[in-house]
Amino acid sequence: MLGRAANGVYWMSRYLERAENTARLIDVGFHLALTRGNKHSQDEEWKSVLTTTGLLEDYCARHADITGPQVFNYLLRDRDNPGSVLAMLENARTNARMVRNSLTNAVWETTNEGWMHLSELLSRPVRETNLGEVLGQVRRTGTLVRGALEGTMLRNEVFNFSRIGTFIERADSTARILDVKYYVLLPSAAWVGSSLDNVQWDTLLRSVAGNRAYSWLNAGAMDPRGIARFLILDGQFPRSLVFCYEKIRSNMAGLVKEYGEETGAHEILRATGTGLHQTTIEDIFEMGLHEFLQDFIGKTQHLGNAIAADYRFIE
Repeated sequence: MLGRAANGVYWMSRYLERAENTARLIDVGFHLALTRGNKHSQDEEWKSVLTTTGLLEDYCARHADITGPQVFNYLLRDRDNPGSVLAMLENARTNARMVRNSLTNAVWETTNEGWMHLSELLSRPVRETNLGEVLGQVRRTGTLVRGALEGTMLRNEVFNFSRIGTFIERADSTARILDVKYYVLLPSAAWVGSSLDNVQWDTLLRSVAGNRAYSWLNAGAMDPRGIARFLILDGQFPRSLVFCYEKIRSNMAGLVKEYGEETGAHEILRATGTGLHQTTIEDIFEMGLHEFLQDFIGKTQHLGNAIAADYRFIE
């Protein structure tokens, strides 16, 4: 029973987080495209969204060109796209239903109701006029389910696996967004400090729900290196890489208390987490931001695979 419940809630949480992260990427892609001066630049912005999600190759195999409405409908509701928001929410609901007896009524109801509402919204092609409503509902569903988990679940192994799934997915997403968007947004020298420059960096921070928190900590100054430091090393921000790994460490420690022993995944986690805590933003830029983030993404995928293997999780 434990393995089945842990497997279900782990993947439920990963799919919910992945759906929300995709919605945030679409939102930032849409707003950044509006700041672009010509159609080519707008299409390049949507291409970067597909690149971040890892779906560019699949999209190009199905579509001859890249346009905003075509991209966000593909990412939101395309039945032939297993990485669509609709598919991920269906997978989250299926996993929740399989382990319903291990979830509180509040967790199941918020998951099921969120899926029902979004299924209705996504039953028709999404237009720019209702895109904001759809994306807002995806974010609300994730927020409500997390709130139900936090407020009603016992702090046992099922809860721990849910949190581990959430933060592995979140760390991977933050790293991918920063890796792709950082260089897309590096402006020409003439734009530095301009209103357009600030809008673009602010929109990047919005994609990880970090614009207000960053402004509080940095008096609103949009500094590219400061943004990289914030998203990687700030232990107060709940979507930074350091914060995510600290939460994974805490919940993995909870599993040790439950089971009385560590697995190989704990050693992988310890090595990556220690490296994060010991590095500085100067070290990262000396290594190369892209190289650092690609290495981090690979290690996070390795950790997720190790957890799935150690606890016999099957996606």
